[in-house]
Amino acid sequence: MREAMFYEKLGDCKVKCHLCNHTCVITDGKRGICHVRQNFGGTLYSLVYGKLISENIDPIEKKPFFHFYPGSTSYSVATAGCNFRCLNCQNYEISQLPKDSDTIPGKEVPPEKIVEDALEYNCKSIAYTYTEPTIFFEYAYEIAQLASSRSIMNVFVTNGYTTYEALSTIQPCLHAANIDLKSFSDETYKRICGARLEPVLNCIRAYKELGIWIEITTLIIPGINDSDSELKQIAGFIRSVGPEIPWHVSRFYPRCRLPDTPPTPVETLRRARTIGLEAGLRYVYEGNVPGEGGENTYCYQCNKMLIKRYGYQILENNITNSKCSKCGAVIDGIGM
Repeated sequence: MREAMFYEKLGDCKVKCHLCNHTCVITDGKRGICHVRQNFGGTLYSLVYGKLISENIDPIEKKPFFHFYPGSTSYSVATAGCNFRCLNCQNYEISQLPKDSDTIPGKEVPPEKIVEDALEYNCKSIAYTYTEPTIFFEYAYEIAQLASSRSIMNVFVTNGYTTYEALSTIQPCLHAANIDLKSFSDETYKRICGARLEPVLNCIRAYKELGIWIEITTLIIPGINDSDSELKQIAGFIRSVGPEIPWHVSRFYPRCRLPDTPPTPVETLRRARTIGLEAGLRYVYEGNVPGEGGENTYCYQCNKMLIKRYGYQILENNITNSKCSKCGAVIDGIGM
C-alpha cells in the first residue's frame, strides 16, 4: 500500500478523497467508489500502487490517438479498478474486479521497471489505459516523472473525472489524453456510468487550459446516445473548447451488461462524422470500422488525404514538418 495523495482528514477517523470528482467521504475501514482507496484509521491508502494487472506494447492509434506521434508505439499499463461502472465497459473483467470480487490482483512492478521496459522496446510513450488511470494516480505519477526525465512521453486514456488539483499536479509530465465523452445527458451518465456529465465537461476544459493535447472519443450506442440532437451537442461542445480537437466516434459492439444492444450501424458513424465536420471540427474519425475510410486524416483547408489508415496501421503519410504537403496548412497535434 501507499498513502494516497489528495485527501483531507475530517475527524472521527473519516477522510474525504479529492482525487476524482466523486469526492468520496470514507469512514474508517471502508473504501471509496473506486474500491481501491481505503481508509485505515484516518489515513487514506492506495491499494493498487505498483500492482500491475496489464501491460502491452500498442500502436498509439489503438488508444486512439491520431494526432500524437502517429505510427509510434506506446507501452500500455494498468492496475485493477475504476471510479465508473459503465454498463458497456470492454475491460470490465479488470476494471470492476475490486468491486465484484473484493480482490485486488496484480504483480508487483516498480515504476523504474516500467520505464526501463518502455526504453527497451523503443516506445515513444507510456499509456495509462485499459482501466482508469486516475484511480492509480500515485503509481502513474511516479512512472510519468521518471519517464519524462528519460524523454518518454506520457498519455492518459481516461473518463475525464480527475479533479483539477490532481490534473494540475501531473500536468508537467502528462503530454496528452484521450478523454471519453460518453453522452451529453446527465441522466445517461448517471444510469450508464454512475457519474455526472458536468465534471467531465469541466475536466475537458481543464486539460485544454493546462496545455495538454487532447482527443475526444464517443462510443455511439444505439438508442442511448445516437440521436442527432445529442451528437450535435457533443460536437458543439468540443468546438467551443477548440476546433483542432480530434473527435473519434466509435462503433459499439454488444458487451458486458448491454449484451442485447445491437452494434452501431456504420451509417450512424457517417452521420456523426458529418455532424462533427458541419459543427466546425477539423478532424472527425470513425472508430472500430477498419477499411471504411473514416479513419483517414484529411487537411481541413484543402481536403487532401494526409494520413491513410487501416485499423491501427498507417499506409500513407503526406504530412511534412507538421504541414499539409499540398497547401501548407499546419496540421494540429504533437509529433505530426
